[in-house]
Amino acid sequence: MATQNRAVRNEGWTYFDRLGPDSAGIEVVEFYAQHYPHSTRDTWSERIAMGLVRLDGRRTSSETVVRAGQGLSYHRLPWHEPEAPTQFAVAHQDADLIAIIKPSGLPVLPGGQFLQRTLLHQVRHKLGAHLSPLHRLGRGTSGLVLFAASPRAKTNLCRAFRAGSVRKRYRTLVAGTDMPDTFSVEVPIGRVAYEPIGNLYAATETGAPARSNCGVRRRDLATQQTLLDVEIPTGRPHQIRIHLAAAGYPLVGDPLYGTGGVPLEPGPGEQFALPGDCGYHLHARYIGFTHPGSGRWLEICCRPPAPLRCDGE
Repeated sequence: MATQNRAVRNEGWTYFDRLGPDSAGIEVVEFYAQHYPHSTRDTWSERIAMGLVRLDGRRTSSETVVRAGQGLSYHRLPWHEPEAPTQFAVAHQDADLIAIIKPSGLPVLPGGQFLQRTLLHQVRHKLGAHLSPLHRLGRGTSGLVLFAASPRAKTNLCRAFRAGSVRKRYRTLVAGTDMPDTFSVEVPIGRVAYEPIGNLYAATETGAPARSNCGVRRRDLATQQTLLDVEIPTGRPHQIRIHLAAAGYPLVGDPLYGTGGVPLEPGPGEQFALPGDCGYHLHARYIGFTHPGSGRWLEICCRPPAPLRCDGE
């Protein structure tokens, strides 16, 4: 299923925040400057003055002091979204769930400059507004994403993901060939400071436990690159990219994560990379779980893209 990859000007979007006790007593502009540092304090002041920010549904001022329990909303004006592929395929469909094959380059959820050019928008537009993604992949990652089509699927499968009973296998291309045929990486993953966006996920001793089990599929001594299958019992953000970089085998073409599983420092004249930047090869090729309707184990697979295929695939 596909749509033309043309320029899209969306209809804008309104973002909502419910203020907690930690925000009580600060000014409106301070709340946005602290929580959304992608824009400067002056920019937030301009937006508030334009009436784009509302407190409990009413216009407000930068200097207004907020209370716990109040609601803030920011209406982002329409904008042109970056180019991104909007085609996808359906790998499995029944009354409870749909398995979508996402292309690399298409975000799953709205964020940053993307709203309509997201898998969520495209799937709901073409297949039904009731569909909800049960997990997500990075923008540059291709492959299987499960969508719930019924309340019981959403409840049961969300519980299964949290319990770690959903099996997920990926295929990736990494730098280096000296790894064992099978190996595991267990490095905690959590948020670390990162100048362009405040923080991002990376390897850190203070992070949450994470495990990736890896198996070599093919080594290429000429290019010093290796195809790996990776199964992740845990599902931390950017886990495979972080873990393999931490193990000394960063994903080929990954602009963000380097040795140690931490962000790369930009070179002279280069910009900081962002989590949604593409260039690496990572494909979600297999997912297995207990079907919420039949109670039977269901396995869904999809073929990797050409750079990640072994002979016969």
